[in-house]
Amino acid sequence: MKSALRLAALTILLCSGMNALAQQLDTHFSCSVAREEDGEKVTYADNGEMRLSGEHIEAFRWESALYRSTHGFDCSIDMDDGLQAEVHDEGKTVLWRVALSDAHAARARRGFSFERSGNCTIRLVRDGDTLNVQPSCPALCGSRTNFTVLSVDLKTGSCHYEQKN
Repeated sequence: MKSALRLAALTILLCSGMNALAQQLDTHFSCSVAREEDGEKVTYADNGEMRLSGEHIEAFRWESALYRSTHGFDCSIDMDDGLQAEVHDEGKTVLWRVALSDAHAARARRGFSFERSGNCTIRLVRDGDTLNVQPSCPALCGSRTNFTVLSVDLKTGSCHYEQKN
């Protein structure tokens, strides 16, 4: 009976340890692409460093830019903005939602004087060796249409930007 209890306890301990390991993210990347969209040349550029251990954020920096022939948009989010994370483990896929804990305070620290939505979320979806970065941050970055989903191969560092319709 004791050996069965020990085996059950060991199994639970091992499974919880594997789950914690699966919820680790330690990456940095730098990506860019130039292409035509609606007859206009656009350039996307992103770089980031993300170290997450479950819901604990050890380091987070994401910078994104979209340049058009006549104007551009850029955005950056980092630890100084007051971040919080949620994590969901779905087996091979791990989803993090990194958000501003207080969007209005983050805007005030940057000196923004105009009102904008208080929403800001960067969704990170790791599926095997691929990390999808899905930004939506009108609080600091303006319109969602200024940015696109980015996929990064965590082994090779190669990047792919979602094509706009």
